[in-house]
Formats: sequence, C-alpha cells, structure tokens
Amino acid sequence: MGDKPIWEQIGSSFVQHYYQLFDADRTQLGAIYVSIYTKGDSNSRAKQLLLKNSLLPFQKIQHSITAQDHQPTPDSCILSMVVGQLKADDYQVLGFHQSFLLKSFQGAWVCTNEVFRLALHNV
Repeated sequence: MGDKPIWEQIGSSFVQHYYQLFDADRTQLGAIYVSIYTKGDSNSRAKQLLLKNSLLPFQKIQHSITAQDHQPTPDSCILSMVVGQLKADDYQVLGFHQSFLLKSFQGAWVCTNEVFRLALHNV
C-alpha cells in the first residue's frame, strides 16, 4: 500500500494539532481559525472562539480519537470527520463527533467551519 493521499496527511496533521492544542491550552485555538465571512479577518473569528472556549464549564480535558476520515472537496478544501471520546475534569467519559472544513489560506491550512456534537445516549 502506498503513501496516504495528501488530503489525508493534511487532515490527520490538523486533527492531531487541534486536539493537542485543545487539551493543553484551548486559548491557543484561535490561530487555526479564519472566517470566510470577514474576508479572512481571523482576528474577529479568533476572538469569538476564544470567548466561547473560555466559557466552557471545565478546567481540564483530554480527547481520545477513535477514528478520523478526510475527503477532498470540489473547491480544494478538505472535510475532516472525527469520532472519539473526551474526559473533562471529573465527569464521565463521553463520546463525541466533530467535523472540520479545512481550507488553504495564506500558506497554511485553517478551519473555516466546524460542527461538534456530544454523543449522548440515555444520559
């Protein structure tokens, strides 16, 4: 079997980087987001995300990735889908699903959109 396609390499690298940042210091996540709605002004998007992340009701978190899939899109973006578990503070382990839309912007791959969902079943 040959090397992974480039979109899988980029997607996997992004996912690894994202969750390492989130687990270590989520205030650093703003740097990997850019808003396509503000003509690339990553500052306003980063500020929104930093505020959102600072309001999360836990101090520490650890993600464990179960599976990830990456696909190229017709407009040269990458759609990354992640399934895993997270452990926040002393709460029970919860499953989650997260999707990212990655775009090459000014020489770096950044997240333009994401969707996050806890996998809650009979909780």
